[in-house]
Amino acid sequence: MDKINYLRRKAIEIRMNLIQMIFDSKAGHTGGSLSSVDILVALYYEVMRIDPSHPKWGDRDRFILSKGHSVEGYYNILADLEFFPKEELRTYSKFGSRLIGHPSVSVPGVEMNTGALGHGLSVGVGMALAGKIDRKDYKVYVMMGDGEQAEGSIWEAAMAGAHYKLDNLIGIIDRNGLEISGNTEAVMKLEPLKGKWASFGWEVDEVDGHNMEELVRVLKDLPSAEQKPHLLIANTIKGKGISFIENNPKWHHKVPDEQQMKQVLRELESQLKEVTGGG
Repeated sequence: MDKINYLRRKAIEIRMNLIQMIFDSKAGHTGGSLSSVDILVALYYEVMRIDPSHPKWGDRDRFILSKGHSVEGYYNILADLEFFPKEELRTYSKFGSRLIGHPSVSVPGVEMNTGALGHGLSVGVGMALAGKIDRKDYKVYVMMGDGEQAEGSIWEAAMAGAHYKLDNLIGIIDRNGLEISGNTEAVMKLEPLKGKWASFGWEVDEVDGHNMEELVRVLKDLPSAEQKPHLLIANTIKGKGISFIENNPKWHHKVPDEQQMKQVLRELESQLKEVTGGG
């Protein structure tokens, strides 16, 4: 199996695991977790410089999940890479578990407590600036939601990132077009999103957030400009991979019932067979 097909298969497996975790715990944010999986898989399995056996390695690339509510795919990837034991995933959202509904630094591999939207990029600016001061060559990746772009702190951080010429800072927007209240353009108009970020002094690229080959190619090519931070708009589908969840705002944090769960697994198992050539 070639590398891209391996990553596609891994993304489907992560989707299966995260939806099972949500079903078992009866809690979680389904739609946004599913839309961001391909981006996370590209980053963690092919692009970022990390060492799961040494989560605090000084030269590691940093990743911040600013849209912290979409944590289920993130936890499954960290466990799959052995930042912590996979068995711990069964404790998700249970009393006393460190795997709560938003990322916590008590979990190995997590750089920042997130959940209150709008703060991840500001911390990412600080991390990237520290890297420059310390003459380190690590990169800082910050994944944001598109609904999160309504937070004023995002744009303060955008100004700071450009001011300090942080070409080691890469922002990613999971542009699935939906937030908890509905379509982003109805709730708080974002477009022209690419033009707004460019006007703040960022180098901006756009990508199909579910095209693994394109994702890997573009992410590996960053930074593509000197002395400018980079913003990648990843166009995605909320609820990606499951027919009755895709583009349905009701599934922002809805949990499947038993019948729905059976259909979820049927659809994802079918996709897995297609990727592996099994029919």
